Amino acid sequence: MIKVLTKVDVTERVYKETGMPRTIISDILSDLFEEVCVNLKQDKNVKITSFGTFKTRYKNERLGRNPKTGEEAIIEARRVVSFSANKKLKEKTARKIND
Repeated sequence: MIKVLTKVDVTERVYKETGMPRTIISDILSDLFEEVCVNLKQDKNVKITSFGTFKTRYKNERLGRNPKTGEEAIIEARRVVSFSANKKLKEKTARKIND
């Protein structure tokens, strides 16, 4: 089963480790996410040391297909966010498949 980490989960963990008020932790997280979004909207890369880099990139218009009906449709050009994990994050989260 896949567990999803939510903002509330992070807030609770930081609260348990620091004792800071949950409202302040939640506000800090909201400000962090907002700052990341603002910079990505301005086409700036956002690098978080020992974690990774968020970047925006442009995807050209292309021909796609509805997987249910097989009907072809034009997918408009758009800007998307991509994430590249830092080497340290990759090392911390790597695991062997057959373990």
